[in-house]
Amino acid sequence: MVDTKTPDIGFARRALGVFGYSRRALSLVWMTSRPLTISLALLTVVGGILPAVIAYIGQLIVDSVVAAMQAPTPDTQAILTLVGLEAIAVIAVAGTQRGISASQSLLRALLGQRVNIMILEKAMTLELSHFEDSEFYDKLTQARREASSRPLSLVNRTFGLVQNLISLTSYAVLLFTFSPWAVVILLVAGLPSFFAEAKFSGDAFRLFRWRSPDTRMQIYLETVIAREDGVKEVKLFQLGPRLLQRYRDIFLKLFIEDRKLTIRRDTWGFLLGLLSISALYAAYGWIVLTTIAGAITLGAMTMYLILFRQGQSAVAAILTSISGMYEDNLYLSNLYEYLEQPGPVHLGHAIKGPHPERGLQFEKVSFTYAGAKRKALNNVSLQIKPGESLALVGENGSGKTTLIKLLTRLYNPTEGRILLDGIDLQEWDVEVLRQRVGVIFQDFGRYQFSVGENIGTGDVRHFDDKNRWKAAATTGLAAPFIEEMPDGYETQLGRWFKGGRELSGGQWQKIALSRAFMRSDADILILDEPTAAMDALSEAEVFEHFRTASGSKMTILISHRFSTVRAAAQIIVIHEGEIIERGNHDGLLAKNGQYAHLFNLQAKGYK
Repeated sequence: MVDTKTPDIGFARRALGVFGYSRRALSLVWMTSRPLTISLALLTVVGGILPAVIAYIGQLIVDSVVAAMQAPTPDTQAILTLVGLEAIAVIAVAGTQRGISASQSLLRALLGQRVNIMILEKAMTLELSHFEDSEFYDKLTQARREASSRPLSLVNRTFGLVQNLISLTSYAVLLFTFSPWAVVILLVAGLPSFFAEAKFSGDAFRLFRWRSPDTRMQIYLETVIAREDGVKEVKLFQLGPRLLQRYRDIFLKLFIEDRKLTIRRDTWGFLLGLLSISALYAAYGWIVLTTIAGAITLGAMTMYLILFRQGQSAVAAILTSISGMYEDNLYLSNLYEYLEQPGPVHLGHAIKGPHPERGLQFEKVSFTYAGAKRKALNNVSLQIKPGESLALVGENGSGKTTLIKLLTRLYNPTEGRILLDGIDLQEWDVEVLRQRVGVIFQDFGRYQFSVGENIGTGDVRHFDDKNRWKAAATTGLAAPFIEEMPDGYETQLGRWFKGGRELSGGQWQKIALSRAFMRSDADILILDEPTAAMDALSEAEVFEHFRTASGSKMTILISHRFSTVRAAAQIIVIHEGEIIERGNHDGLLAKNGQYAHLFNLQAKGYK
């Protein structure tokens, strides 16, 4: 349970930073649409002046009517003129309100899109390790849930603050002619409610941050229960009621905290609001008594009452805006904390190496995942030259896939170095490096795109190139079943969109294999458990075709099936992150070590 009563040590810092974030938010809105921002600013100024103008014209009308009732020949034309002017001013107020509403609505749509794009662009600059960190996901969730609306909210409150300040200034000037104390009462009466709102805004923000992991769990449970990739097991294992109950329990836990905060916030808001009501009616009585005493006219009384009532509303709106700006400032801190998350520093610029004949070299490479006590890879050294094939063998969790992630610069070694063509990977331009690699991971993506686009994702430079789709599909052995589909390469895959078609596991793996062959200029081909969902015949066909298509490329294969591994020129056995054996198939069998044990164990199953 979050302690919303604990003092927020950052309160003062955040409070002082309100206008700093207002400036950043205003800059963001300005960059989103300058014409709409200018329109909103001008309408805000006009909307701030007009209420005082209406109140002043109202005084003139009342005094003119009183004078006309006492005059032998009343000047009705002048009175009607004043009524017409007030009507024009009221119409102008309605127009400015509509204009402000329209500007805010259009800005809200544009700004929401801009902020979401900023969030996604930032995500593309971060490393894989960020997305494997639960705290990072909390930041991302917090940024995405509130940040698309908060910048405009902060700007709207800022403009609203300016508008109400203009109105209040004009009210205060007119009220000052009655009594300076009326202005003091007007300003002071709303302060208690303001401090309460600011305090509860901080409580609400701390509650929001505290519950981010629970909110993510709710989103995850929704995904498991209501998406096709989870629904099969949910139904088969009868998980639905249990998962739904967990969803309810999380909601109830969050709702209890929300209810406590809401009751406290509204109770104090009501009690402190009574002070404002008392001040209003005390001023009301004061003005009435002054009118009865003959010190002011009936028209002046009407104006002062209107001014005090509207002035009190303006003070409340100003204080609410400041309180809301403080709250928006807190939520915007999530967005800017996320956007200012340090990204990877890619200093390399090399696009070719001096010794391509050396191929790929690992020199005493070690790697430890953040927060882990044991090294995922320890002192790994190996070399694979152009035209050679390498197979990695080992139990699950031995470090095989981690090695591939290091090779593709998804991670950087914590010790040692990796060389390509005689140059450390850190010195390579990371985009050039990745263009040289064609890879299919065991958890490859199954995109809800067309068949052709699913293949085209393998090389974004040729994403829409239909000829490359077909060539890659032929090499990846996906062409036969694609051509049997009614819409061929335009067939929508997956069930998320209308007309989508689902593939078998083996067909999806052939799509992924074709994706790896989209990069026809890639000279490093990596297959990480690429045939796990294929039958034995398809598997043999894929690897025979793969060896033929590889040519002078460097190929790396990860597989638990020794029927595919045995053809590799070099086989490396990894155990708990360390290389324990290396050699070719016959040589490793002759050693009668771990490889031979695993091979014989698997072969026994076929006897």
